[in-house]
Amino acid sequence: MPPDQKDIIEIRKKVTSGEIDPRAFFEMLNRHSHNGLIGVQYVANADNWVELAIDYDEKLIGDPRTGILASGPIISLCDMASGMCVMLTTGKFMQTVTIDLRVDYLRPAKVGHRVTGHMECYKHTRNVAFVRGYAHDGDADSPIANVTGTFMFLGAPQ
Repeated sequence: MPPDQKDIIEIRKKVTSGEIDPRAFFEMLNRHSHNGLIGVQYVANADNWVELAIDYDEKLIGDPRTGILASGPIISLCDMASGMCVMLTTGKFMQTVTIDLRVDYLRPAKVGHRVTGHMECYKHTRNVAFVRGYAHDGDADSPIANVTGTFMFLGAPQ
């Protein structure tokens, strides 16, 4: 069995048994994903929501003339936060597939500012979870994007 598969099985055991908290889960997962490469960081969580963030980084700029972050890292940030809030809401570690992730950009992120994604899972069925949230650059009352998503479970919750 490849080492990454062993790590995933071990993480799944620890999360489902309650041995590991969301921050530790995120840090382990980040070592094996593109989220770690783009600098996604854990911020906070509660029972049905998660906040993750990306610090401003020149390697994530979409247009060098303006210095504005590309949309891809912001979408990845919100996608990862969505998956984590689904896990917290269901109380189980289950792999999910993104069926739909809609990101409505309201304005560009301010140059030099950290971007935070706040996502909450507001409903889940046996096979599908529904999330909503936003991304902001320091003021949650002035979001840079509104986000909604639908996720399918790979293996229905028990």
